[in-house]
Amino acid sequence: MNDPTTPRRPSLGWHLLLAPLALAFALPLVWLLLSSVMSDAEINRFPPALWPDGIDLSGYRYVMGNALFPRWFANSLIVAVVSVASNLLFGALGGYAFARMRFGGSRLLLALMLATMVVPFQLTMIPTFLVMKWLGLIDTLGALIVPSLVTPFAVFLFRQFFLSLPREIEEAAWIDGCSRLRVLFSIVLPLARPALATVAVLTFLTAWNDLSWPLIAINHDTMYTLQLGLTTFQGQHHTKWSAVMAGNVITVLPVLVAFLLAQRTFIQSLTSSGIKG
Repeated sequence: MNDPTTPRRPSLGWHLLLAPLALAFALPLVWLLLSSVMSDAEINRFPPALWPDGIDLSGYRYVMGNALFPRWFANSLIVAVVSVASNLLFGALGGYAFARMRFGGSRLLLALMLATMVVPFQLTMIPTFLVMKWLGLIDTLGALIVPSLVTPFAVFLFRQFFLSLPREIEEAAWIDGCSRLRVLFSIVLPLARPALATVAVLTFLTAWNDLSWPLIAINHDTMYTLQLGLTTFQGQHHTKWSAVMAGNVITVLPVLVAFLLAQRTFIQSLTSSGIKG
């Protein structure tokens, strides 16, 4: 009989299956990194070089020497950080309201909110553009921040996670005289770190990689985000492939670091948020 206290070892079969899949997904990233330290001659060679003859950082120097590139990076960072902070705050408030409070039309409101998740962006970009124009935010970072202040996905994920928490913890605080907001910020949110990490990572990923909406809302090159600026940069310097690859590496690096830092809590939230519906 197996001892229940003995830790279970990972299945070798799963490792044999997942290792080739992980390698297949990692190959484009490895190729991007290797290409960024190749010379243009090596990249344009046919057949293409699989390994650089030496480390050539001219692409990185070319990118960082572009006066607007640091500005694009800062713009993307501002938009992503503000979007993450607002989604954590408003998503937690909305999710807690739907999970713990019962008010007239709450179920209908939740259903309508979730229904917006299946509406494609192409149907909402013109109304959103008109609203941003009416607010006077076109060609500013506000036009990129305001539409993403809170997302239905963030509210839904927080709601699902809060439903999995026992009510007894909150009821004890209510007996001691705590308000709902104090219970949320002092008791519930410290227990919701997996959900917070998941919303933060996914929101950062979406805001950082967004291209279509900045392409519509931003006209001046000093307001470009990194994705939009890199696309323009690539179009202007399409023969300088080492610089294009270096720019893509710089773009991918923050997202990769954010995911690696929150990987464990990210997976924990995805497994725990589906306990209750």
